[in-house]
Amino acid sequence: MSTATPLSSPNGNPPAGASNHRLLPPGILWPFILLTSCFAWWGLANNMTDTLLAAFKRIKSMSDFQTSLIQIAFYGSYFCFALPAAMFIKRFSYKAGVLLGLALFIAGGLLFYPASLTMEYWHFLAALYILAGGLSILETAANPYVVVLGPEVTGTQRLNLAQSFNPIGSILGVLLSKLFILSELRGLGAEERAALPPAELERIQAGELEAVMGPYVAVSLVLLVIWILIASARMPHASDQSSSEDRSLNLLPAIGRLIRNRHYLWGVIAQFFYVGAQIGVWSFTIRYVMGELNLNEEQSSTYYLAALVLFSVARFVCTGLMSYFTPRHILTALAVLAIGCCLVTAFAGGYPGVIALVAISGCMSLMFPTIYGLAIRGLGDDTKIGGSGLIMAILGGAVITALQGQVSDATGNIGLSYLVPLACFVVIAYYALYESTKDLPKRMQATQ
Repeated sequence: MSTATPLSSPNGNPPAGASNHRLLPPGILWPFILLTSCFAWWGLANNMTDTLLAAFKRIKSMSDFQTSLIQIAFYGSYFCFALPAAMFIKRFSYKAGVLLGLALFIAGGLLFYPASLTMEYWHFLAALYILAGGLSILETAANPYVVVLGPEVTGTQRLNLAQSFNPIGSILGVLLSKLFILSELRGLGAEERAALPPAELERIQAGELEAVMGPYVAVSLVLLVIWILIASARMPHASDQSSSEDRSLNLLPAIGRLIRNRHYLWGVIAQFFYVGAQIGVWSFTIRYVMGELNLNEEQSSTYYLAALVLFSVARFVCTGLMSYFTPRHILTALAVLAIGCCLVTAFAGGYPGVIALVAISGCMSLMFPTIYGLAIRGLGDDTKIGGSGLIMAILGGAVITALQGQVSDATGNIGLSYLVPLACFVVIAYYALYESTKDLPKRMQATQ
């Protein structure tokens, strides 16, 4: 089976150091830095969006399921854009995919301005859909691009290194939300808002929605600078084949091969449940802390921020541990720990429940890039289509979060809703233990 080969450096020569399995061969440092910045920026967007569930619940007096429409729009867009993104990248290059993704990211953020003027929830959802479509294209391009920037044997570790900067963006996103969105929410409950005169309620909501809009527009303006830097940089070129004839997608044969590949197919399943668990855990963190510790949204967001700091630190630690332990063994251990933390969150409550909830983020730290790296190994010319399937699996963020919201509404106990991500971690543990090495060439199985 053919495998992904290291890209050529900007001068057209093979990257030095490939033979000795260097993590970052000479000639790719600046391209790697620019790509890694994208990981941080989509982390910012993901986690700033997570806080919108608590914000819109307050602003529009919505149920948990209604606020989960934010994640349905966001991660549903990931699903819809991933395969077209792979087709675009296959036809052109990874760099073109990164630039297109950033462009839609910028456009979606700017659309928050007209949405804040109309004050319609659906307009915000449309802006999020476009923004997330850009993120889908960006991730479809950037994740495999980082993997093939150097030797295949260090691909998963290199992706984990790049993904280690993702939670730094996530922390910045929560800080922006805490300082500029959640702090601007009026402390009025649904009943108090319903009792206000319509004109007064509209005035209050207009101010709160303007606060929601501000960070998204500001981030979009900064991203214009990033777009220009990447557009003008000499990035290593990558496309599957050299001739236009060879660049035809051959979608059905590729899908057929991928479906028959068990380590890949189960990787997509595991990724679906992982993203669902991650988004579910984080989307309702603020609401859980508010209920257990009797705090408001801004105060509760401090615990969410602590979870992301732990997530960030743990990702760097786990990346280092991969020099001593196989990725699948680390993945198995953390999935089991996450199951235990979910049980404490669901049934203990109070400070023990909140501490366990924060600890889940440490367990999740390496899961996305590790599942991704394990799943695409050995795919060869099917890597781009395979990568798009793993990005489409991000749909789990919409499906599982909505399910968790329904469990919370039905039981009246947001703690019990954390049994939903618990079930997701069971699937991940099964993948890591039993399916992650199936249908792999024997030379790769020992490094898993």
